[in-house]
Amino acid sequence: MADARTNRDLVSREKSMRAVYVPPSTLPAPDPQPGVAFRWIATAIMGQPDPTNVSKKMRDGWEPVKASDHPELMLQGNKDGNVEVGGLMLCRAPTEMMAARDEYYQRQAEAQVDSVDNNFMRNSDPRMPLFSERDSRTSKGRGFGSGSK
Repeated sequence: MADARTNRDLVSREKSMRAVYVPPSTLPAPDPQPGVAFRWIATAIMGQPDPTNVSKKMRDGWEPVKASDHPELMLQGNKDGNVEVGGLMLCRAPTEMMAARDEYYQRQAEAQVDSVDNNFMRNSDPRMPLFSERDSRTSKGRGFGSGSK
């Protein structure tokens, strides 16, 4: 006599699935907004105020986020009403401005790499080049074990 068993493929394992633990983030993340980038900016380092860093970031286009604008963070604002956690202040900027900034720094990095390469290659000697050209060549020939001896 065969027992009426259900196929194992049809049995759901939802209840037996293990839960995956993800540690909570130290800094709360605001709800995403289209066209807006968020970033945490240091206002103090090792308990000492860092107004130079804050003013530099403000000149870069970042502006402080008000606690009243983001109730989902459930934080109290600082004395100015900005969102601040442990010496870090939440700021926002338009994504177009940040894309332009990233492009600027990418061009700066490429110019530095080109400058280093040019300076390095200036010391190259044709009799013993520092590194070979970046092209490949193929040739036909007799390999080992083929042909006559």
